[in-house]
Amino acid sequence: MTRFDLNNLPEREEDIDFSDIEERYQLSFEEGFDNVVVVDNIPLVDETKEEKLVQFLRKIFKNVGEIRDNHFVMPKAVNEKGKLMSKGFMFVEFANAEQASLAVKLIDGYKMDKSHTLAVNRFTDVEKYSNVEEEFHPPPEEEFVEKEHLKAWLADELGRDQFVTYRHTEVSVLWNMQKEQPQVAHSKGQWTEFYVQWSPLGSYLTTVHTQGVALWGGESWKKIIRFVHPGVKLVDYSPNERYIVTWSNEPIVVPEENYNGPFGPEDEGNQVVIWDVKSGALLRSFPSTTPQGASNRSTVPWPMFKWSPSERYFARVTPGSQISVYETPSMGLLNKKSIKIDGVVDFDWSPLSITDKSGKQKDDMLAYWTPEVDNQPARVTLLNIPSQDVVRTKNLFNVNDCKLHWQNQGDFLCVKVDRNTKNKKVTSSNLEIFRVRERDIPVEVVEVKEAIVAFAWEPKGERFGVITTSDPNFSTAAPGSTTLKTSASFYYLDKGKGKDTLQSFKLIKTLSNRSCNTIFWSPKGRNVVLATLRSQTVWDLEFYDLDFEPLESAASKVPTGAEKDPAAYLHMLASVEHYGVTDIEWDPSGRFVATSASMWRHTMENGYQIWDFKGQLLYKETLDRFKQLTWRPRPKTLLSEQQIKAIRKNMKEYSARFEEQDMESSSQVSSAERQRRRNLLEEWANWRKAVESELASQRAAAGQQAAGSNEEEEAEEVDEWIEEVIDEKEEIVG
Repeated sequence: MTRFDLNNLPEREEDIDFSDIEERYQLSFEEGFDNVVVVDNIPLVDETKEEKLVQFLRKIFKNVGEIRDNHFVMPKAVNEKGKLMSKGFMFVEFANAEQASLAVKLIDGYKMDKSHTLAVNRFTDVEKYSNVEEEFHPPPEEEFVEKEHLKAWLADELGRDQFVTYRHTEVSVLWNMQKEQPQVAHSKGQWTEFYVQWSPLGSYLTTVHTQGVALWGGESWKKIIRFVHPGVKLVDYSPNERYIVTWSNEPIVVPEENYNGPFGPEDEGNQVVIWDVKSGALLRSFPSTTPQGASNRSTVPWPMFKWSPSERYFARVTPGSQISVYETPSMGLLNKKSIKIDGVVDFDWSPLSITDKSGKQKDDMLAYWTPEVDNQPARVTLLNIPSQDVVRTKNLFNVNDCKLHWQNQGDFLCVKVDRNTKNKKVTSSNLEIFRVRERDIPVEVVEVKEAIVAFAWEPKGERFGVITTSDPNFSTAAPGSTTLKTSASFYYLDKGKGKDTLQSFKLIKTLSNRSCNTIFWSPKGRNVVLATLRSQTVWDLEFYDLDFEPLESAASKVPTGAEKDPAAYLHMLASVEHYGVTDIEWDPSGRFVATSASMWRHTMENGYQIWDFKGQLLYKETLDRFKQLTWRPRPKTLLSEQQIKAIRKNMKEYSARFEEQDMESSSQVSSAERQRRRNLLEEWANWRKAVESELASQRAAAGQQAAGSNEEEEAEEVDEWIEEVIDEKEEIVG
């Protein structure tokens, strides 16, 4: 090191060369300041207001981590007026780098007020980006790789639907071929470890594994993306597939060293994770919640978060205290706080967003209910989000339990209210129906009196079905242990005549002496299946048409009085049985129904059956170790209302075309079957010739005379009869 010459020192301090000292004692920014953050956009204050500002900032940063010496460094400078003012930024030093990273993630973008939004960056990043070269060097251009279309299956010429089956270790995506064996679109062994699940619009097939979930799609069924979440058990999507939610019964554990996973210190101990489907980014994790009074993990409510139809908000309830509404894409609490509601039990979003005449989207709406507390009655409340304006409330008395049922267009909300009689042994119910689209939201009460087993709205309609029972075993019997005696009733909205006529829901018809316990409406409405599921003795399926036109009316085109009696249009199409049925699902077109018997419930005759909407069995397959069948959803149609009306108007023309396609398809199947039989016969004949030739060679080698060599072999003729139906007509005689 060069010694200083005391007699020849530089005149100014700036002229002193410290380069050798700096080089020797240089401190890496990446190592020395990675626990320091720079906070920009804080208000400019003088010394009198500095302490108040610091206290406010401490409240913001207190949940992030330990601030070293509890100190904020806020640089100051004298302004033009000679007053000492802060410069609008400050430095905060945390105990470690992980807490600094957490501060950047949680506080960056925090709105202090209307004029100040905090910008938080790591100090090392500021230093790094300040040394960026002035000249821009564009990154190398990546070669464009065209991706497969996730909606390719919708272009099927025959308009067929797909479904997925899970049997033993094999998962198969199949085309529905109606009466013929389903055609395999893709099949793979060990594709999932637990179960499979479609996304809401059918774009992705989700497989669930020990280490996380994977999404598959496109024509080749390649893996599109995976989400690492060890021990994941449950999966849910937002309505438009932008976000995916995963839950694991194992709290997240972040290793201290050599960890390159998606989780950080802020995720430690959480069990619910929300991801971005497109990028795969982890957006936020949450702790799991358990309903009040429950200690068993099997009671975890799912989906834990419920999404608004617009995907702008998602929310969950903390039973007894609050509803927490979060915004997307920030994933932060709406207005930075939960909605405090004493005693709240449950809530649900209206399933359809509404736009005004200008096309602007209105507030989303949710409904929640609270039980009776002391002298306060139970209450159902409709609430607009984000304004949090209360739209409607309704008080209820002597309430034991409530269930919220929205119609899928958001036109009606039915609140099923259960009440106990004085002896508390018998349950009675009634329906409180909110007509949401009408002025002041009138509420109608439909008295049922008996206990309600099941309730379901007709999709896109104004009718609903309800299954009731007066069986004394209803409140005490375990599910599936006893087959209850039930009744099924259907109601419609009677609009009356004239503007001043009061609308009300009226009974269409009650079907008594039944054993059904579930209602499955066709996604297109009109048709419905009443089923007895998961019973040990009864497996009935009843197919109904609520708009069945009587033959005499169709033939004469003369009103029969049924217009005044909707019960005349309620007709049973078929009553059938599927032994051991555990699950039922309509296909998206509303033309076919799949019933299945899963080994997850029992091991008796597992497999599935395909029915048409009339209750005619089209295809049946019994499969050992069969677990699951689910139809692939379809996205909302792109056709306008005018185009749909035009199609319905020209339905006969389309029907003729479809019938021609069906006949052609049937002919192709018959031709293929005949060719298969010919191939089998030819294969058998070739095998026989080969065996005879080998036998003759063996006998010749043994010196034996071939049997029948001295006699003229008789020619063998094989006749094959093939019958083909050219035309078929049905005539009613008499």
